[in-house]
Amino acid sequence: MSLVSSSDLSSFGDYAHDWALVDVETSGLMARRDRVLSVAVITIAPDGKQTGEFSTLLNPGCDPGPVEVHGLTVERLQGAPTFDQVAGRIRAMLQDRVLVAHNAQFDYDFLAHEFARARMWLPVSQRLCTLALNRQVDPPTDDMKLGTLAAHYGVPQQRAHDALDDTRVLAGILRASLHEAAQLDLPLPLVTCPPRAESQFSPKPPKTPCAYRNPGRLTPGGPLRQGMKVAITGETAHARAELIGRAVAAGLNMMTSVSRHTSVVVTNEPASESTKARRALAEGVPVIDEHTFLGLLTDVRQGIVHEAPAALVTPMDQPGAEAVIAPVEPGSTTPAVVPAAESVPLPAASPSAPVPAPRRSRPVTGTLDRPLAGRRVLVLGGVHAVAAAARTRVVELGGSAAVNLSASVTDVVLLEGGEGDRRIKRIAARELPVHDLHWLTAPTAASPARSAFRAQEPLVVPRGGVVDLPRPNGRRTPKWYVTAGWAPQTEYEIDIVAFLLDEDEQVAFDEDFVFYGAPESPTGSVRLLTGGPAEQTIGLDLASLPPATRKVVIAAALDGVATFGTVGAIQISAASGSSGAPLARATLDAATTERTMILAEIYRRGPIWRLRAVGQGYDHGLDALARGYGVDIAD
Repeated sequence: MSLVSSSDLSSFGDYAHDWALVDVETSGLMARRDRVLSVAVITIAPDGKQTGEFSTLLNPGCDPGPVEVHGLTVERLQGAPTFDQVAGRIRAMLQDRVLVAHNAQFDYDFLAHEFARARMWLPVSQRLCTLALNRQVDPPTDDMKLGTLAAHYGVPQQRAHDALDDTRVLAGILRASLHEAAQLDLPLPLVTCPPRAESQFSPKPPKTPCAYRNPGRLTPGGPLRQGMKVAITGETAHARAELIGRAVAAGLNMMTSVSRHTSVVVTNEPASESTKARRALAEGVPVIDEHTFLGLLTDVRQGIVHEAPAALVTPMDQPGAEAVIAPVEPGSTTPAVVPAAESVPLPAASPSAPVPAPRRSRPVTGTLDRPLAGRRVLVLGGVHAVAAAARTRVVELGGSAAVNLSASVTDVVLLEGGEGDRRIKRIAARELPVHDLHWLTAPTAASPARSAFRAQEPLVVPRGGVVDLPRPNGRRTPKWYVTAGWAPQTEYEIDIVAFLLDEDEQVAFDEDFVFYGAPESPTGSVRLLTGGPAEQTIGLDLASLPPATRKVVIAAALDGVATFGTVGAIQISAASGSSGAPLARATLDAATTERTMILAEIYRRGPIWRLRAVGQGYDHGLDALARGYGVDIAD
């Protein structure tokens, strides 16, 4: 069976590759800890013809984990080969091909760790995620699960969570998705996979979070207190591991970098030119030598334990609070009113980069005139300020502002210069209504003509708006995924990052900063996932966050001198599960000259977690933003 229709895609070379479709079943969700239980690989040539197929169970040498999900018991896995025994065959099938999987980073990471354990390299230089591809296509499905997409595209599915059958289903979904992408002229979200050092795939014990709040800096002649942030630099007489171990046992918070929140720096070379020493001098952080530090360790004073989450505050207990509408439960059509006018805590900005005050959201009620409800509007052309104002108006009228052409777009607003956009031909072919700017002053109230609708469209959240993240009754808090997407760029890169903050609006330790160089927090509760050049996701397991974590701040940063006025809007969506239906969506484009922007905050309100769409920009770079939260990324 052909992957794509030759009559439609034969002239589109960008959609023709040598593909290696992969699915793995695993003993858990953390690649650095858990193991692959079964693997299937199907290879397909650029013309769409299948050229190979391989599948096998694997003996992981450990507990198989959630048998109720994958059905792979210890008895079934007995006698199966180990991964290193089949690694050579899998390597040959992956060589010089684009790895394709549904949630491809998951499969890629597990294979990378298994190959590292077998002392081999994973021979993959590019991967394609069909989940990310379909988020761009945006078909009218209730979610992006493999089974849901299979039903939508008419691909038969025999046995869910069977690696071989899932891979065969994946082939049909890839075929249909490539066809839709070509119809929309969407660039494929290919992710470059450079070789990574084997040590990165070695299991590492997570750092135990410090149980105490940072009491501030060490005073001259004063004692150390539990919770103080301590950094060591330069040569030491005692082994570095011994010093750190003794300090941690005493209740100190050992850091690998220096910021304005560091309590003290330990060094035997105060005139050293090390990064930590220079930063300590610049920030006025006290510096002591090793001998003094050891003496202070004998009498570390009691610290203040991180506070437990406060009791739930009922929204109606806050008179005069502005509000946005938030659904009570997934699938519910009854909104609940929650406060949305709390001040937005912001990190300290550099003196040369004044930051405007956060804007309060307008009240949103079910009685407002919403003529664009159910519509998804793409704005083309115009200078940034005009285009941003048009997208804001779309949201005010009850619609959703799109940043890319997708199957869900119902209308197009054409601003000056938009007629030269490369997507105009595709818009005409799809017979989408095209309007000028004046249409937004009094849009028609008629429902758009669409072939299919989702059971529930995502809640459109304005800048500053807040939505509760529902918790299923009697069930574990679900994992949440906040995905940021933007129009594909070629001149510059956008990095999505996350900060895990305590009640003092600071990271508890350096590893609470998640970014491209450290894409996973020590506990695995927050992860950075890359779906393509124009999409990155922060995955959050809220149930396993450290108790001290009160807030997760998600931000975007531009490399070099580019600004968000050039990039345009960034869209964020929040979904329960990696392939779940988005609960909420926001389009953020208030930033113009800024190089970094806080996109969203996930924060505790008593036992409830909430998402706030922020959209606050800064003129300074990521390094200054990170220092405001207590971590120095330059070290």
